[in-house]
Amino acid sequence: MYLKSLELSGFKSFAKKARLEFKTPITAIVGPNGSGKSNIAEAFRFVLGEQRMTQMRGKRTEDLIWNGSQKVPKSGRADVKLTFDNLPRPPTPGSEQAERRGRLLDVDFDEVVVERVIHRDSSTDYLLNGSTVRLRDIVELLAGAHIGASGHHIISQGETDRILSVNMRERKEMIEDALGLKIYQYKKEESLHKLEQTEQNIKEVESLRREIKPHLAFLKRQVEKVEKTREMRTELVRLYRLYLAEEEWYITNERKRLTNDRSPRAGELERLSRELAEAKETLAELERAGEKKSDILALEAELSRVRDEKDTHMREVGRLEGEIAAHERVREREDEERVRIAEVKAFAKDVSAELQKGSGTDDSGALQAIIKTVQEMFGSFLSRITEGQTVKEDTTLDTLRDDKQKLDDTLHSLEKREKELSEKYNMLKRAVEADMDSGRDAERRVFAVSTREQEVRTELQKIDAELRTLERFEKELAEEKREADVLAGKEALAYKPVHAVAPRTEQEKRRKELEKLKIRLEDAGGGSGEEIMKEYEEVADRDVFLERELADLVKSAESLKQLIAGLEETLRTEFENGLSKINEGFQELFAIMFGGGIASLKVVQERTRRRSDIEAALMLDEELSDEDEVLEDGVEVVVSLPRKRVKGLQMLSGGERALTSIALLFAMSQVNPPPFLILDETDAALDEANSRRYGDMVERLAKESQIILITHNRETMSRAGVLYGVTMGADGASQLLSVDFEEAVRVAK
Repeated sequence: MYLKSLELSGFKSFAKKARLEFKTPITAIVGPNGSGKSNIAEAFRFVLGEQRMTQMRGKRTEDLIWNGSQKVPKSGRADVKLTFDNLPRPPTPGSEQAERRGRLLDVDFDEVVVERVIHRDSSTDYLLNGSTVRLRDIVELLAGAHIGASGHHIISQGETDRILSVNMRERKEMIEDALGLKIYQYKKEESLHKLEQTEQNIKEVESLRREIKPHLAFLKRQVEKVEKTREMRTELVRLYRLYLAEEEWYITNERKRLTNDRSPRAGELERLSRELAEAKETLAELERAGEKKSDILALEAELSRVRDEKDTHMREVGRLEGEIAAHERVREREDEERVRIAEVKAFAKDVSAELQKGSGTDDSGALQAIIKTVQEMFGSFLSRITEGQTVKEDTTLDTLRDDKQKLDDTLHSLEKREKELSEKYNMLKRAVEADMDSGRDAERRVFAVSTREQEVRTELQKIDAELRTLERFEKELAEEKREADVLAGKEALAYKPVHAVAPRTEQEKRRKELEKLKIRLEDAGGGSGEEIMKEYEEVADRDVFLERELADLVKSAESLKQLIAGLEETLRTEFENGLSKINEGFQELFAIMFGGGIASLKVVQERTRRRSDIEAALMLDEELSDEDEVLEDGVEVVVSLPRKRVKGLQMLSGGERALTSIALLFAMSQVNPPPFLILDETDAALDEANSRRYGDMVERLAKESQIILITHNRETMSRAGVLYGVTMGADGASQLLSVDFEEAVRVAK
């Protein structure tokens, strides 16, 4: 026996604590109508987790709690406990349960107490061996033992015909429940829910990856810039070390070289300066002794002045001679006639105008008149230009000749003065040349010393210029070191001395490379980029994590799909095998009930609409078309009574339907027998003969499952080992009385 006891307290009509113990294969519960015996079946539903109030004949949670009477106050809660024997046991030889092994419930307790408590504030507690658990935990635990709140193992009077009256799809669900496929369906629904959640998680992870992808790409570009900047900084350190080391070596050695070159030249310049001063002093003494030299200079100046004045007078004489020649040519033409050009032009104009009058005419008289007029005009013109014409005498020529004579006289005096000065100058010059012969050696010495002094001074200026350049190089080097410290850090200054350098052209190339590199670093921005690198690593790690999570989710989704496919295959196989077994039992029991006949279950397809589609259409106030229907599997009951032309459920009488439904329900119970089976007045519509058949089937079922009968039927009562009577006291509460028939028989013997 797996079912040990049922304990009720405050549940519906059981105001006080009541306990039923199940020690025999068949236990009957009897009592008059209204005594509360059916509340015991509902207590089973309640403690096993039933959530539908209609299955427990209530509307609210408070309807399940003792509501009080005049003598017994109402309860604050309802409590139902169901105790199971969970000891491991070997299978019974030859039993249909030979495959069952181990404990009934998958928990490591020899006795399991399932308890449900509800309070008037509608709160509910579920307990397992006194520990609070979830409803889901209870449902999963019981489902593993083929027990459920609304399973086929709790059958009430109103539900005997339900297996025949429901639609084919619902009948299929009832059969699946009876076959113990609920656990697979639950796992399938759970897997579908997990798959839906996994697919939603996949979408969310993909969405997260899409969201961070642009930022990750941006950070990657920034990291590449940072890495490039670091590479440039590393290259900058390398170039700085090489450049600074060679520049420092160059400056040090150049200064040493220039200092060594300058020192002897400075001494030589000092010596040359003394020698030049001495030579110049000698020349100065010779110049002071040669006073004739100043006279020569004076004569040179006077001679130059006389010559200049002579040249001026000669030019003036030439000019006067030209003017005199011109006046002489004019005088030669004094006797020639002279006509003023303006008068000739005016006369020619008048003649032309007169002649124009005759142009284009054939009148000879007019032409003769014009000719005569022109003749008169010629005569008048000639008399006018000769009349009063006199030759004036040119007096300018005499003046010019007088001026020229005066200039000739002055020029003669200047030529005489020039000759005198020239003779005196030549005489003094010969005297000075004689004095200068003695100082020519001194002049040559001054020239030689001056030339060498200039060469040395030039060399020193070049050396000093190079030293100034070195000073500039030193300042630039110091500035480069400061910049190196700022841009590249102390590493750039950790260079080793060198002992040889490349040509300055190579160093200049390095300097230009350094400048370019510094500009590129400046354009790239300052900072070490640690924050960018850190953020990139965090975002990249996040993306890698999401990628792994996405791969895990995809793998999980595939596993769930495979699991669902496997569960669907298991459901299909188990359903087909179970349906075949149910058909065998159904045919056998149906034949017992009716003395023959044919009965079977047949899988068919019917067109139906999904509940979700119907609810959506109602919300949108729309009508569903035939296209919205889908094909779903269902189970059809096929019966044929013996010796009658009755085929199909529609033609069965009420008693025949009851027997058919009982045969089908019992056949379903035999395929996968539950630990216990509760039959709540399922025999109410049977006559005496059928009651015996019903009792025989109950005893047959009791070999596989504990049977709890709620009945009025005496034949059915006679099959029970323990009989519980339920009465209603004066306080309105249900009470229990028990009779152990087997114990009574033993006592009687």
